Amino acid sequence: MAQLFRLDLLAPALLAVQSRLRHGFVVLALTLAALAGAALTPAVAGPVIVADIDSGRVLYAKQATDPWYPASVTKLMTAYLTLHALRAGQLRPDAPLTVSARAAAVIPSKMGFKPGVEVTVDNALKMMLVKSANDMAVVLAEGVGGSVENFAGMMNQAAEELGMGQSHFVNPNGLPDPGNRTSARDLAVLARTMLRQFPEYAQYFNIEALQMGKRVYKNTNGLVGRYPGVTGMKTGFICASGFNVVATAQRGGRRLLVVVLGAHSGVERTLIAASLFDRGFADSGWGGPGTLDTLPLPTSASPPDMRDAICGAGRGARGEEEAENAPQSASPLFALFKGGASDWETPVAGRTLPPRAALAAVPVFVGRYPGAPATAVAARRGQAQKGETASAYAADEDASPGAKALQKVKRPVARKNASASKQAEARQKPGKAEAGKKANDKKAHDKKAPAKNAAGKNRKTSDNDG
Repeated sequence: MAQLFRLDLLAPALLAVQSRLRHGFVVLALTLAALAGAALTPAVAGPVIVADIDSGRVLYAKQATDPWYPASVTKLMTAYLTLHALRAGQLRPDAPLTVSARAAAVIPSKMGFKPGVEVTVDNALKMMLVKSANDMAVVLAEGVGGSVENFAGMMNQAAEELGMGQSHFVNPNGLPDPGNRTSARDLAVLARTMLRQFPEYAQYFNIEALQMGKRVYKNTNGLVGRYPGVTGMKTGFICASGFNVVATAQRGGRRLLVVVLGAHSGVERTLIAASLFDRGFADSGWGGPGTLDTLPLPTSASPPDMRDAICGAGRGARGEEEAENAPQSASPLFALFKGGASDWETPVAGRTLPPRAALAAVPVFVGRYPGAPATAVAARRGQAQKGETASAYAADEDASPGAKALQKVKRPVARKNASASKQAEARQKPGKAEAGKKANDKKAHDKKAPAKNAAGKNRKTSDNDG
């Protein structure tokens, strides 16, 4: 009885402990769920838009006309103008472009080629869109527009013609500049226009990986190789903008595009885009706020600066290169808190993506063709004069008559200048006896010169005839 009495006295205490444990677990679970909800809904991202590519109908939009820093999605406009130049015959896919000192000096992400290296238009486009190479964007801008400044003017003219009212571009790669801006709606207009105007070039936007020698560069778009039906297009990141993506996908007979701006990580960017695609393909396509042309005016006049939230203290080093090529594996929180929410505002709850499938790498190279010298002739031989570019001498390696003529003109000039330099150096040496000896030698040489020159002239004529 004594033992039973003691257990009876302990029972209320045990029940109280159990209750507290249960309460603590519930509080912990609710706290984690709240944190997960705050971290995983599109509210943490900035503007988003989902649109039908063929009809232009907007299925969902949030702050889609508000200005935003574009980051590397700027390269879609660079690609747009390059494709125009290809179609117009101003450039050929195999045309060589030379990496300038300006292109080589840009910050990563980039290929890192030295000035004077030649890259074809086709390879530069692939490197820019897959690797997000900032240097290749400059190479294309200089190849199409002559200079970065001229090309920026072309970008802004194109934006105006396309009705991209919130867009302005200062450079071809989206590297930080307060003059760069765009909106989710404008990017959707640009993406839709490119796919409809240039269907023959659509493959540029869905390359899974590039291979140069033994090195493989995976597409910075985390949907590629993960989301069924994805067809492109481009990611972007700078601290001020957060993580951006313009993405396209096809399912059955429908083609959709999604724009996500201002996500807090590459993972979040990818999962929000995937969830918006899920919701878009499940939608009948007849709802939404209208078309790309009828969205409401922006609610702010200038882009927000997300630097502190994205790259502030305690968030680790987040440079442009690291961000563009960060692993895209899903966060465990996405797998833990699964839900069936179908509301556009919370499409990410419970969304996960599988690991990337094996990516098919497309070979790329430097030079005019595989195995060709990578460096322009002037850069290799050191012949470029002040104010000239290496591309001015690129024809030296051609077998054309013009190239051979260029070789005959340029090289003798270099030798003549070298000879003159040696003579000037010799004249500067002191010594009266030596000077007198040179004067006597010159007189003797002048007497023999006519016969020698005539013999040389006859020899040259004979060689050309033979």
